[in-house]
Amino acid sequence: MSGETPDTTAAVLEVAGIDVRFEGVVALDGVSLTVRANQIVGVIGPNGAGKTTLFNAVSRFVTPVTGTITFKGQSLLGLPTWRLAHMGIARTLQGLGLWPTLTVLENVVAGSPSRTRLAPDLLALPSADRHTASLREEALANLGALGVADRAGAYPGSLPHGVQKRVIIARALMARPSLLLLDEPASGLSATDVSELIDLLRSLRTRMAIALVEHHVDMVMAVSDTITVLNLGQVIASGSPAEIRANSDVANAYLGQTVAHA
Repeated sequence: MSGETPDTTAAVLEVAGIDVRFEGVVALDGVSLTVRANQIVGVIGPNGAGKTTLFNAVSRFVTPVTGTITFKGQSLLGLPTWRLAHMGIARTLQGLGLWPTLTVLENVVAGSPSRTRLAPDLLALPSADRHTASLREEALANLGALGVADRAGAYPGSLPHGVQKRVIIARALMARPSLLLLDEPASGLSATDVSELIDLLRSLRTRMAIALVEHHVDMVMAVSDTITVLNLGQVIASGSPAEIRANSDVANAYLGQTVAHA
């Protein structure tokens, strides 16, 4: 990680007062979240708290009934999901989502928003070959940065779970994001893998803002600048890791007790 102090003044993502409902059931109730440049923001909470729904709202998989979501000052509401990668937003999902019949390198190349340029490819123009070679070079560089370039020719099913997790992050990096959304990146990882993931995220934050939903609370505490805690679809706490550790509502939520709504 660079010794330079990251610029955390500019808000990259601002979620303000969003409500999400599914057939009348309130999944998110007045939720707000701010992610600033070069920050890591953790989102934690018990099962069913609304963490993934929050990411789905940002990613345009679901539409809030109220509230706003802006990325670098531009509203995301009304935009199709595919536009986000072109804007500099990348996301990994809870499941690995790797194509088993493609090599690691091919899986990573597929993460580039510019992987398909219809006219040059259909016409077999020389620029198509140059474009493909450039994407492969970039994919190899991303795999190298994550320490798995030697697995480029392998198929996902032959790789340990921790290596597959690195591959999906490498694929997300093909969007050259300024905001990376990670959905449970530590799930299924060994203690060694988690430690390596922490180092990786600290390195990536010098290049982008990161928001992560995660059940591995110790990892979130170790890596995050700020943490937002959800329970029953509401924000019950937001602050530094030290503030979250000391918050009694957070402790109650994780003990399975009912947390009074504000």
